[in-house]
Amino acid sequence: MLENRVIRRANLAVRAVFGWEPAALEGRSMRVLYPGETDFERLGERALDAMRRAPMVRDARFMRRQDGQIVWMEGQGVTLTPEAPHRLAIWTYRPIEPDARVPGLLTPAEMRVARYLVGGMTSKEIARVLECSPRTVEVHRASMIRKMQVRNSVELIRSLLDSGAAG
Repeated sequence: MLENRVIRRANLAVRAVFGWEPAALEGRSMRVLYPGETDFERLGERALDAMRRAPMVRDARFMRRQDGQIVWMEGQGVTLTPEAPHRLAIWTYRPIEPDARVPGLLTPAEMRVARYLVGGMTSKEIARVLECSPRTVEVHRASMIRKMQVRNSVELIRSLLDSGAAG
């Protein structure tokens, strides 16, 4: 349960999903669960706009676990105060399997690369983690740039974070 994007109550599922103990999250800003400040602000604005149109929203986004790992999550939220959607809301999150295909958009391999790109890793670093060549990472990055209709890697990362790669 969130009050103005501050976690007021968290259940035991946050341990499995985010690696936090519920009590450690209560009273903290949701900011702690996002890859960065910009992501927190942008996704908050997007959720606010969506909840003004309908009290319940659902999307996919990158989020940060307690250990710093960036993970692909599905979020579902409902506002209890439609006149001020962020005032009181209930959100649930679940990890999306890294090998699950986002229909019509990114392949499982591209999703794995995207996860590390938004974490700020270089192609060489990603290649080491994924045990492939840097060229393979670059091929996946080029494919994502084309599919997401952006001009460069900076726009790709922004688009991945803004849209949750769900388009």
